[in-house]
Amino acid sequence: MIYRFGKRFALLALVLVLPLFGDEGLWLFNAPPVQALKTKYKFDLTDEWLRHVQLASVHFGGASGSFVSPNGLVMTNHHVGQGAIQNLSTKDRNLMETGFYARTRAEELKAPGLELRVLQNIEDVTARVLEAETPGLAPAQAAEARNKAIAAVEKEASEKTGLRATVVNLYSGMMYHLYTYKVYSDVRLVFAPESAIAFFGGDQDNFTYPRYDLDICLFRIYEDDQPIASNHYLKWSPTPVKEGDLVFASGHPGSTGRLLTYAQLEFLRDVAYPWTIANYERRRGLLKDFSRRGPEAARQAQGALFGIENSLKAITGYQSGLLDKALMDKKLKDEEALREDIRGNPELAAVYDKAWDEIAAAEKAYAPFYKLHRFFEGGAGFTTSYFGTARTLVRLAAERTKPDAERLREYRESAIPGLTRRMQAVTPVYDELEIFNLTDSLIQLQKEFGTMAEVRWLFTGRLAEDVARELVAGTKLKDPAVRKNYLDGGLETVQLSDDPMIKLALLVDPVSRGIRRKYEREVESIETTNGALVAQALFKLMGSAVPPDATGTLRLSFGTVRGYVENGRKIPFFTAFQGLYDLSAKHGNRDPYVLPPSFLAAKAAVRQATPLNFVSTCDSIGGNSGSPVINRRAEFCGVLFDGNIQSLPARFVYSDAQNRSVMVHAQGIIEALTKVYKAQPLVDEILGKK
Repeated sequence: MIYRFGKRFALLALVLVLPLFGDEGLWLFNAPPVQALKTKYKFDLTDEWLRHVQLASVHFGGASGSFVSPNGLVMTNHHVGQGAIQNLSTKDRNLMETGFYARTRAEELKAPGLELRVLQNIEDVTARVLEAETPGLAPAQAAEARNKAIAAVEKEASEKTGLRATVVNLYSGMMYHLYTYKVYSDVRLVFAPESAIAFFGGDQDNFTYPRYDLDICLFRIYEDDQPIASNHYLKWSPTPVKEGDLVFASGHPGSTGRLLTYAQLEFLRDVAYPWTIANYERRRGLLKDFSRRGPEAARQAQGALFGIENSLKAITGYQSGLLDKALMDKKLKDEEALREDIRGNPELAAVYDKAWDEIAAAEKAYAPFYKLHRFFEGGAGFTTSYFGTARTLVRLAAERTKPDAERLREYRESAIPGLTRRMQAVTPVYDELEIFNLTDSLIQLQKEFGTMAEVRWLFTGRLAEDVARELVAGTKLKDPAVRKNYLDGGLETVQLSDDPMIKLALLVDPVSRGIRRKYEREVESIETTNGALVAQALFKLMGSAVPPDATGTLRLSFGTVRGYVENGRKIPFFTAFQGLYDLSAKHGNRDPYVLPPSFLAAKAAVRQATPLNFVSTCDSIGGNSGSPVINRRAEFCGVLFDGNIQSLPARFVYSDAQNRSVMVHAQGIIEALTKVYKAQPLVDEILGKK
């Protein structure tokens, strides 16, 4: 059906959907901003260019990376790879502290449980998914019909191609695309600098600029015990970036909320973010206490503490945007004006007007059980890796007894190979840290839901620490052979288990599943159904003039290398090694500005004017960490590792006045590898000299 839009509505829609704020946009690879780039930058974005960059980009867990040699060499951030680096560390060999460089292929360290993916193809399956809905279905029924169709599409694609298949929901459920991935499970660490230089400046400098970080690491992908031939890789740019240069970031941004309604933003501001911030602040303090037990305790807690501090700073930044009255007032004013025009057209009103009210009602309904959802289905009441393992084993056994289309999404056949691989990986678990974390979460669980039968049965009058210690001491899930026995044994083996962590997962699974169903029925399905209507109201006029919100899938953003003005001061577009050494000296080479011995020893050899970090207006958000930043020729110019503090509200509203992505400069990487780490063979591989 084609609708007529009045002049006022058309003008407002342009304001809402066109990327009017500079270089905004996390663009789909199959719906790229061809015309915008041609008009603004005289750049012809070709299918060949896009295909090359797509196949050179790597999905690295919840973040990003890229091939930088024809021999399977993958570049990402140190903070992206730090989980693997920590898993490869021991009490006597702390790779986070000392760094690591494999001078031969034989010395490269296999990272247990690490799985990398490369996107092969994208297919629009919107018609197939939406035709599963029949007129008159309630939102929950429509969601069930869509989910069954999605499961069928994924299963069919996996069986046909042998690739990992997943259907992605775009524009709040208005569009569905099938993504198929080549999955690699033999991934080996090649190089990592010391954490002191990878995270120079520590948490206090996180999400700030100027920065002086070598936040990089390198892995290599193997198949059949040989490095893969990565035919699509990013060649190194031979020249430094200049201010005004057009650059692109290819990565996997996690999520944005630029198309959310005012009611959804209110829910985040008033319910979700306050709880999350308080939870992270408490856990940060506790982990710092744990770290004070000694060097080994600090090493064990380092990854978790970094993750919490990083997330806390990010969410606090997101919340700052929602607490900005001017921003929220503008959002509300625009939304009300749009709805007023819709109501002025009976055809439009009949289809779209209810959507905002129904979303608002869903957010209101969610608020009373938000914490219950987070504590049980979200696992916040049971913060230990052992519980995560136990829940996976319990649910996998139960879900495997069902037809594929009726399973929980994360246990469909297309996902099981990766899931079972992770379940059997040998990774270190530190029981005292597990007890410490679990104790805290159980205290919070009892405080919030102590009257629930399941919680009373769990505690039976005992202290939280006693319960946590008993659960961790009694479980055998650290042993991969035990986990494999549960994987192979099926539902009966799980149900008859005497492992206390399995029993805990079995105890809370009914309430967890119940609250999940309630959320899916009363919140998620309504958000999806009506969010699609909100998107349609704009999309019918402007098509894909604005990209969908981020979904953790591959996106392309573009911008220029550009400094900015802050408090009347011009912030330069790049920093150099000289500034790194000067800043460390200014603080007496004390934490968090401690330079590792390798950098101190190499000071005279390092060319001080070599650029180390730089900024651009490329749009990015969490998940873009590790994204390659490339020039017009698709040459590697740097790797994205952060955004400045002004970038955080861009989760909801983008502006390029001060919002900047922060990158490690390609020239700085080569300078450090050559002068500091004496890694000439690695440099030769990257530069194509061998």
